[in-house]
Amino acid sequence: MRKEKYKVVGLGEILWDLLPDGKHLGGAPANFAYITNLLGDEGTVASRVGSDALGRDATRQLSSLGLAATFVQKDSEHPTGTVKVDVHGGGQPKFEIAQSVAWDYLEWTPAWQELASEADAVCFGSLAQRSPQSQHTIRQFLQQTPASTVRVFDVNLRQSFYSLQILCESAKLAQILKLNHDELPQIMQLLDLGHTDEASSARRLVSLFDLKLVCVTRGDRGSLLVTPDKVCEHRGFRIQVVDTVGAGDAFTAGLVHHYLRGCSLESMNDSANRMGAWVARHAGATPAPDSAGLASALASMTAG
Repeated sequence: MRKEKYKVVGLGEILWDLLPDGKHLGGAPANFAYITNLLGDEGTVASRVGSDALGRDATRQLSSLGLAATFVQKDSEHPTGTVKVDVHGGGQPKFEIAQSVAWDYLEWTPAWQELASEADAVCFGSLAQRSPQSQHTIRQFLQQTPASTVRVFDVNLRQSFYSLQILCESAKLAQILKLNHDELPQIMQLLDLGHTDEASSARRLVSLFDLKLVCVTRGDRGSLLVTPDKVCEHRGFRIQVVDTVGAGDAFTAGLVHHYLRGCSLESMNDSANRMGAWVARHAGATPAPDSAGLASALASMTAG
């Protein structure tokens, strides 16, 4: 049964992106949930921050973005996560991620169990599973979701914070696998599978992990969507890139919003690219929604 508004959870790390122009609240779950809200669904962040100034700033910033901090845990022993972000030519970011921070210690709680039971979709990644405790908690969360919940594994190969085991076990828990064009050959190599072209490799991943959809983002060259029986390509949009931080999360939010509504691959691909392009035109991952560019992107979206 389709709903007007779905409950969509961003599960994992919340942190401050320390960019050249200052700090911006980031982490894929917050970025994803923010765009989910802009699209009209109920975006929820499930994460953990420190009981420090940055943690208090994070909860205030979530509130200013229209996101509740109800499921953001407080940690009195570990600091709020930070990432030093250097933006190079073409707006491509390079990350230096602090270790042993609050989101490395996610706890399984009755509140999170209730959230899992109500989720229509959950997006999770590999980065937040770098510590055994958070990995275990994320697995518990996913296993407690209903069979109808759409589980999206958004691969994010950052520094050395991933392993073949994490990638394989996560893919097996998901229906949708999303990764970028640089990550795809790396994953195929880790799996000891040959990589000739993106469509062929995506088909192999669909078959290997019994997935409903594999999404390969290509930066300014658009994206590729592959299901067990169809391939859909999008050329992307020509824009003036400011930085690409959060653009992939916006793409995922747009994709999930339309997937939940049973839209066509073509519609999902176009809408997801529009959201990614809108974010890439701005500094940081959570641009203010009063931009004419956002209104234009949303107005151009079509249902399948």
